[in-house]
Amino acid sequence: MPQRKGCSLVNEPRLVARKFLARPQHEGVGAVVRRSIGRFELKYFDPFLVLDEFSVTAPAGFSDHPHRGFETVTYMLQGAMTHEDFEGHKGTIEAGDLQWMTAGRGIVHSEMPAAQGTQKGLQLWINLASKYKMIEPRYQEVLSKDIAEAEDDGIKVRVIAGEALGIKSPIYTRTPTMFLDFSLKPGGHLQQPIPKSWNAFVYILEGEGIFGNMKSQPANSHHILLLGPGNGLEAWNKSSKILRFILVGAEPLGEPLVQFGPFVMNTQEEIDQTIDDFENFANGFEKARHWRSEGAINLDF
Repeated sequence: MPQRKGCSLVNEPRLVARKFLARPQHEGVGAVVRRSIGRFELKYFDPFLVLDEFSVTAPAGFSDHPHRGFETVTYMLQGAMTHEDFEGHKGTIEAGDLQWMTAGRGIVHSEMPAAQGTQKGLQLWINLASKYKMIEPRYQEVLSKDIAEAEDDGIKVRVIAGEALGIKSPIYTRTPTMFLDFSLKPGGHLQQPIPKSWNAFVYILEGEGIFGNMKSQPANSHHILLLGPGNGLEAWNKSSKILRFILVGAEPLGEPLVQFGPFVMNTQEEIDQTIDDFENFANGFEKARHWRSEGAINLDF
């Protein structure tokens, strides 16, 4: 099992506390998302605000829109997306690539398809502690070839954030976070430590697996599993096909939360100020006054 590469044994496995199927819904301009966190049954799972599995085909996409007060993590599964923002940053992430964006005090950007066919990926929103909400925006982009990977005994992991199978990600996270992409071959058995104080969940991308203990009911693709207390995850692939899922965990912030769409702060007064800043191009949104993305201009939004 993975622990022989240096991880401690999981002696208090986390059980599945809640399970939801992420159903398709329309978002942005013609995009389809499966939202598992940020829906009416699960508005917030501290510090996680949103988890979307998105599917976008041009000319659909996520045209110019603002953010303040949190981080977005975009992990491409298929195709490619081009990102532009009002600071002049522009880049394209392809299948297997990662972008970790800290919106901080404010960003206006677009995310649009950059390839033929359907683009698929995951986007996770992670709240920022009050002391970090007004920091300068920051990007960390990692190509697929540079994401740390390891394999052991029927288990493969891509370490996007945190540590697994004895390897660590270079990604810096303001909120202590793990984001692991696991693939288990048939018969595979995983034990992955998770700090006891963290909130954690599993989102299944492909196949069917058993999580928590051997007596649990199998769960399949597009389900999110919120994990209860314990010091790690146990998972089994008893099927005849590959099981692929992400395991995500983080230290909860334990702070008040007030959200207005893409603005996430601690008080209503801060939200009112954010709306005022955005509408008046102030306090981080100055460059939004004269900016439109190339994608928006080309599509005449």
